[in-house]
This record gives sequence, C-alpha cells and structure tokens, in this order.
Amino acid sequence: MHIFEPCNCIICLLTINETFMKTRSGLLFLALTAVLATLSPDADCQYRDHSQTGTLVKSLAAQYPSLCTSRSLTRTAGGKDVWLITIGTGERDNKPGIAIVGGIDGKYILGRELALGFAGNLLAGSGDKSTIDLLEKVTFYIFPDVSPDASAQYFTGLTYERSQNTRTTDEDSDFIYDEDPCEDLNGDGLITLLRIADPAGKYLECEEDKRVMVTAETEKGKTGLWSVFTEGTDNDKDGKFNEDGPGGVSFNRNLTYNYEEFGPNSGLYPVSEPETRAVVDFLYDRFNIYMVIAFGPQDNLAEPMKAREQPGTQSQQESGRQESLRRERGPLTSILKTDETINKLVSDKYREITGMKGTPPAVKETGSFTDWAYFHYGRYCFGTPGWWINVEKGKNAEAEFLKFAEKQKLEDVFVPWKEIVHPDFPDKKAEVGGLKPFVMNNPPADSVGSLIELHYKFIKEISAMHPELEFLDIKTENAGSKISRLTLKVHNKGLFATNTEAGEPNIWTRVMRLSVEPSDGQTIISGQKVQRIGRLTGDESAEFSWLISGKGKVKIAAGAVNTGEISTLVELR
Repeated sequence: MHIFEPCNCIICLLTINETFMKTRSGLLFLALTAVLATLSPDADCQYRDHSQTGTLVKSLAAQYPSLCTSRSLTRTAGGKDVWLITIGTGERDNKPGIAIVGGIDGKYILGRELALGFAGNLLAGSGDKSTIDLLEKVTFYIFPDVSPDASAQYFTGLTYERSQNTRTTDEDSDFIYDEDPCEDLNGDGLITLLRIADPAGKYLECEEDKRVMVTAETEKGKTGLWSVFTEGTDNDKDGKFNEDGPGGVSFNRNLTYNYEEFGPNSGLYPVSEPETRAVVDFLYDRFNIYMVIAFGPQDNLAEPMKAREQPGTQSQQESGRQESLRRERGPLTSILKTDETINKLVSDKYREITGMKGTPPAVKETGSFTDWAYFHYGRYCFGTPGWWINVEKGKNAEAEFLKFAEKQKLEDVFVPWKEIVHPDFPDKKAEVGGLKPFVMNNPPADSVGSLIELHYKFIKEISAMHPELEFLDIKTENAGSKISRLTLKVHNKGLFATNTEAGEPNIWTRVMRLSVEPSDGQTIISGQKVQRIGRLTGDESAEFSWLISGKGKVKIAAGAVNTGEISTLVELR
C-alpha cells in the first residue's frame, strides 16, 4: 500500500491543467480524481506511448500559443507522426537555434521523455525572467521521437528491443521478406535469449553471475558449453536465427556520414526513409541552428571526443591551417581542435550538473545521427543516452547491472532460464531466459522525473553559452578635410564559437557579414561597405576600420542567423 504523494513531473502537471480546462463543472471532481489517481508512485512519470506523446505535444502548443508551436513533420512507413515542437519568441528562425532530438534509436526510450520533459519544463518556467531572456535570444526545435515505429515495440504486442522502422526489407537477401522473425517460445510476451547445450558452442556462464552468458575466452584455455541465439526458431532453415524479422531501416544507420552500403538496417540508400529525410531537410533549412543535442546510443558527454594528435608543438593558428589542408585531401574522421575544446567544456558541465559517473558502453554505428550532425551538418553535436550503469573496466556489464538491480530492489528485470522443447534442437537441452528487453538502456520509470530535471538544467545552462555578438571600442577620429576614421571591434561574448571549425567550409553554415550604411551626403573612402566576418571563438574579437567623408549618422550591422544580428548608429561630427 502506498501513501499518496503528488507528482512533481511537469508533464503530469500539464496533463492536470489540460484536463481541468476541458472538464465541464459537473464532471470536474470525477475527472480530477481520475487524473490524480494516475499520479501515485506506481504510475508516476511512466514512459509514454506514441499516442500519449502526440497528445502531450499538441497540449503544450495549445497552452502556450505565444511561445510554442507543434506539428507533424512527416509520417513513417508505419503511419506514425514524427513530431516537432518549436519554442521561442519573435522571429524564431532568425536567431541562434538548438535542436534537441530524442528517439535516435528505438531501444532508448528514455530520450523521448528527456526531450518532452525539457519542453514542458521550459514552457512551465516561461514566467521566470532568466527563461524569458533565454527565449528572446535562442529558439529550441525539439523532436521527441524520430524512431516512433521502433520505440512502439516497448508498448505494443510482443516486447523486444527494436531499432528499425516498419519498412518491409529482405535482411538476409534470399528474396523473401520478413520470413524469419523472433518467436515467444516460453509464452511470457518477451523476447529474451535462447541457449542450447552444445560442446562446440562459444558461450559459458559468467563467473560473476551464472545467469549471464559470456563468450568463452579460448585464448585462456576455456571452451564453450552453450550456443546462444535470440529467442525464436530458424523459420527459413538457413542456419540463422531471427535474422529477417519485421522491418526495417534504422534511423541511426540511415544518415550520410560513413554510411554502410548494403549494411544491416541501413536502408537501400542514405536518407531513404521519410523520417530521416524530413528531419535532415528541416535541419538543413534552419541555418540558425548552431547546436544539436541527441539522446541515443552515441556519447560524447561522459567521454568527450578527441582531436587527432599533432606531432610536436604548434600554434593554434598553424594547427588550424594544418587541419584545413587535411580537409582538402579528404573527409574529416576526428573532431577538430577548437571544437574539441568546446566538447570538453560541455562534457565537464554535464558531469557537474547530472552527477553521472563513468561512461556508457561505446556504441559505434555507421551512418549515425551524431556523426552526421557534426561531420556533415557542421554543428556542435552532443550525444548521450541520458542514463547508464557505471561498469568498471574488466567487469561484465550485464552482471554489474544485475548487482545494481538487486541493490535497488528491482525485481522485474530478468527472466529465469526455463527449459523448453525446441523444434530445431529436439535432442539437445534448450532453455529460454535472460535480461528483459529495454532494462539495460532505460532506467526504472520512477527515476525518469529526476533525470528530466537534471537534463533540463544542463541544457538550459549550456544554451546560455550561445554565440552572441557585440560591438566594442567604437571610436571616431577627425582625419581632416571633413573625413572621419571609424574603428570598432566585433566581439563574440558567448562561450561557443560563432560556428564549429568543422562547419567552416560547409555551404550549410551562414557567413557572418558586417555592413556599413552611410547617410545621405556621406561616402566611404576606405574600407568595404559589406564584408565577411571570420569565425570567432568564445571571447574573440575582429577589428575593422573605415574612412568616411561627410557628417551625420552611420548605421553598422553585423551577424548571421546562427549568431544573431546586431546594429548600432555612430555619429560622425
């Protein structure tokens, strides 16, 4: 029995408010009672399915029409909406923008809640001066779930971890589609593991926890006793198990950087899927976006990216020239030095605010979204799963998770091994069991609320570091003969550079411009009327000067959509 405690999760509070606004007086008490009943600890901040996500997205836009809009960018092969939430003030596409993307991989459903939670918290705090000041300078584009077909497997039908959409594909190239799916052999509604007693097998029980299967270390003289597969049968009798089930193409393997042709779940060609095309097209069309935050398997917040080491010592300017030369010879394969500095700064802030320890398991994927966002889109991109179990080097991750689960009293994370009769192995011992789907990548639902708060605080804090221009040291001097010398500095007072070093040669990066508009009767004698401002790192300035004949006011404007536009009037006497 639980004592009722109100939920502090902003998403739940928004649900109450929406219900209140829609409820007529005669049904008010019953409706609120029903809503509050869902907020007990047993139901607190549960993971939301696609329908609930859509309802919440539309609710946010309805409650905050002056700050928030929402729409469906496209529909997937499975007919599910890919939602977009835009939050900001004024001309939203003409000031620095941040994209927050959840659902990079359908196995990481926490990312959807972190993205939605950020949107809800930001709007709920919009009466706060610091939030309003931020929204006047920065626009947020939030994609709660870009893999809704895949993440739906957590909520409907047979539960198993899935990264692919519902596109019908021939994964094993036998000209038959989706003919070898997983099967629920023990009838528990979950797909776990199948192990077969086999003296020629490659697996052993883990010494740290006998429930866990590990690859036998043959180099240490150990031999396997089991063969291990995902739960199911060999439907097409090709010797492989469950290699061609329903779907599909993975969003996180369908991007252009390091795309794997004919790779598993990579699609027929890069950006082949409606959800991938819609997201990429939207981002390319938003030149104001300078940073992307991605919730999924790839991480560079717990463990920041490393720039390629240079032989000997050299100045930053010389290092930059060397990098430029390398880029002319071929594609980038590692983060550039000045971008590494920002990655390290943001990583330190992430650890400080969230308190996360260790690093998540390294997940390398070809055609991944985070690689595309940095190397091809040319933006700062910070990726994290948002939650993980800290595993010491040399320890087995599954065994460590089971220790964590026992310590936290999580009772529903493992299916005990149970012997079955398997049609493909009638004369061998066969057992089904293992960790339940999703538990290694997503925390218990009752901890989601606190993770939302921590990631909201983190994103809000690094958002305040956005590139921002100002004019400094504006001076006018009388050069004689009614001619004035005008000098000034354009200064980036943000911590982020005005664009990434990787994005410098990218046609999708807007060039900052500096323009001078003389008044009637004035003439620019020396200096350009319109000129480019080079990339400015945090706290860096560029100096400019002109000789102008005539008296009166001169208008000077500088910037780009990804840095914001500034202007000033200077009186020439």
